[in-house]
Amino acid sequence: MTNSEPLRIYRKDYKQAPFTIDDVHLDVAIYPEYTRVVSTLSVRRCTPGSSDDLVLDGEDLDTKAVYVDDVELNSDAYAIENSSLRLSNLPDKATVRTEVVLKPHENFELSGFYQSGSTLCTQCEAEGFRRITWFLDRPDILSRYTIDLSADAKTYPVLLGNGNLLAESVDADGRKHVTWQDPHPKPCYLFAMVAGDLDVVAGPFTTASGREVHCEVYVEPGRADRAHWALESLHNSMRWDEETYGLEYDLDRYMIVAVSTFNMGAMENKGLNIFNDKYVLANNDTATDSDFEGVEGVIGHEYFHNWTGNRVTCRDWFQLTLKEGLTVFRDQQFSADRTSHAVKRIDEVAILRGHQFPEDAGPMSHPIRPESYIAMDNFYTSTVYNKGAEVIRMYHTLLGADGFRAGMDLSFKRHDGQAVTCDDFRAAMADANGRDLTQFERWYTQPGTPGLTISTAYDATTQSYTIRAQQDLPQVSGYDQPEAFHLPIRMGLLNADGQALPLSMDDGQSPHERVLECTDIEQSWTFTGIDAEPIPSLLRDFSAPVRLHYDASFEQLVLLASADSDPFNRWQAGQEVARRVLITQIEAFAHGEKPQASSYLEQVFETTLQDHTVDGALRALALGLPNAKELAQEFTPVPVEAIQEVRAFHKRHLAQRFADTLQVCYDNLSTVDPSDRSILARQQRRLRHACLGYLVELGDGYIDLAAQHYAKSGNMTERVAALSLLAHHPGPQRESAFADFYKRFEGDDLVIDKWFALQAYADCPDTIERVSALRDHVDFTYQNPNRVRSLLSALAIGNHFHFHRADGAGYQLIGDAVVTLADKNPQLAARMVSTLNQWKRYDSSRQALMRSQLERIKAINPSRDVLEIVDKALS
Repeated sequence: MTNSEPLRIYRKDYKQAPFTIDDVHLDVAIYPEYTRVVSTLSVRRCTPGSSDDLVLDGEDLDTKAVYVDDVELNSDAYAIENSSLRLSNLPDKATVRTEVVLKPHENFELSGFYQSGSTLCTQCEAEGFRRITWFLDRPDILSRYTIDLSADAKTYPVLLGNGNLLAESVDADGRKHVTWQDPHPKPCYLFAMVAGDLDVVAGPFTTASGREVHCEVYVEPGRADRAHWALESLHNSMRWDEETYGLEYDLDRYMIVAVSTFNMGAMENKGLNIFNDKYVLANNDTATDSDFEGVEGVIGHEYFHNWTGNRVTCRDWFQLTLKEGLTVFRDQQFSADRTSHAVKRIDEVAILRGHQFPEDAGPMSHPIRPESYIAMDNFYTSTVYNKGAEVIRMYHTLLGADGFRAGMDLSFKRHDGQAVTCDDFRAAMADANGRDLTQFERWYTQPGTPGLTISTAYDATTQSYTIRAQQDLPQVSGYDQPEAFHLPIRMGLLNADGQALPLSMDDGQSPHERVLECTDIEQSWTFTGIDAEPIPSLLRDFSAPVRLHYDASFEQLVLLASADSDPFNRWQAGQEVARRVLITQIEAFAHGEKPQASSYLEQVFETTLQDHTVDGALRALALGLPNAKELAQEFTPVPVEAIQEVRAFHKRHLAQRFADTLQVCYDNLSTVDPSDRSILARQQRRLRHACLGYLVELGDGYIDLAAQHYAKSGNMTERVAALSLLAHHPGPQRESAFADFYKRFEGDDLVIDKWFALQAYADCPDTIERVSALRDHVDFTYQNPNRVRSLLSALAIGNHFHFHRADGAGYQLIGDAVVTLADKNPQLAARMVSTLNQWKRYDSSRQALMRSQLERIKAINPSRDVLEIVDKALS
């Protein structure tokens, strides 16, 4: 099998493994030049008497010996080929022992056992355990693990493993020995071990039943002062899961380890989470308000996996959304309870529309439960995670909070300690609530973003109002003709004064809000007792992940933006006003028409700016215009320059039109205490910085104002806000601020990541040249994923106009990076090459430039991770 002929795995071909592994004992001895792993597996044939061979998975393993029942096998008694170890004629029960040698300091893929700084750590999801030892590397093999870990005590004083610590000692040679045991059977992707010289911040948590859990956060030496918020976030997560879902932690110890070199955000290994330090380290001097919220959210996510992912895990990798979609929804609930439900929901939908909707419309479109894959790492996607969370949210919307909790309880009762499927979860939800959710399975099998077209009719004679819905189903190549989804439409009606109307139907009830269940391609509902034509508030809280089409008038949208009781729809109405204005003028720009001010957009902006009944963060969001990436989805080919010009015009015009009000708002919020991280203070800072963002568009003295804001900053939130605005305006203020920022934080990798990223986001004529030059900066390295993402991914994902510069220089930067990383770090390279996936949606010149980069990458015969993305993009 070569990289040009990758093996595709299909969900329909799933079969139970012929063997299972009940117990695993690992003896891991760490030495300066290598690590020796002796694995002892208690293997049991699933069907006694069958003749199947035992085929174990392995990758990049230097195999020294193989034993069966303590008898060493000659090399001709087993076969190693195509990353597998085959053993024939095994008894129904056997002990299989293998000895392999690893070189973690040479493992730049950051999968398996590798070195991050001076720390050794593991990353086993999805298929990294096979890079540590020979094993049945699949999630339905649930085993109990014991690990004996040894290393030089001075070099590696901290030796950690999953579960509970059974023994610890230092021998006469100065080697430390520890034994860890996890009593809970788990799949190998949840295995973890860490060896390093680390500081620890610890604090106990008392569970609802009175047990004391030792909670520990391990960080690189000298960074303990930035780990206290992580520990507090862990305690908050544990308490929330008990109060909301009745789920209590099940081990004596919970450990988090922060490492600087990590491909993902974090990993939920049972009892021993390994984190990208970006989501652990935070204090006022180095972290923004959003960083603090990100730390708490990610720590919550990984903790919640203890039940939704660990205690109940996936039968196979096609079921990934079973744990990830569900746990994303749970961390969204948690973060909303800890911050603002409205703001959190808007941020979630912005991510969905900005990342998942384009994925649905591109070559990597797939259902939340994919049907096939070549490299499983490529399916840790926004579809599986974010759209998967929206599908879970629809259960919650359809069944209500109590019904959803009943379904969760039944799922745990049925499947605790098992590896199960998305269908098992759906069945628990249905059975717990006496509901038929058969049609709901289509969310798991059908790809693409459905459209939902709404039309309305008012009959003054009968005082009735009818809403008609039509589902517009996307047809995706390689999938059958789609059928109607089960869509929950949360809605209300407002009168001309913005007051909520009772929603009377034939069920005898008259609530002010209903959830309509749309299950047909076309469907209608009629409300009675309506004495004048109302204004519909549709898809409240974004109750289904669809593209909503409803021809509301500008006047109706303006009213909804000021009066709707649903905060999401208030924001959405204002965004829809801006979107329509911008799209119309972007289209006209192509015909030589210049953009013009819109009274409707001005009205919404002014109302929002002066509405002190709405929290500051929500007002800040509502003041923003749809971003370029979102607007680009409305066009084929994408008019890159027109989007940039029209957006820039309206931002400048709004700044000019409301400069005085913006200045007053900015000044009134100047007394917010920089050390105050309360919800109110965070909201106020967000609004203040939104106002400054508009004022800086006016140039001249307002750039000086941003420079003063930077100089007077009392925390990282204020400092980054000012620096991000100065980044767009070349001149002495910008250069001085960036030089000062670097000097202040030189050597602090996470903060310097911000320094790189802000330059990549900049809207300046020389942005591409600046990014290109920064690749040669002493602090830039391809070996740290965070650094690569902070510069190159920031450009490709967060700077639409400059990434798509007409000369293709942005594409060249990504092509260079993918070629450099394709074999060293295939996961990171695959994610980067995905930024070229939408090439067919651009003009012919840009298409040719992007396609040439894809063909260039394919020509190097890259890893299967990269090749799968490239082939789909080119096909």
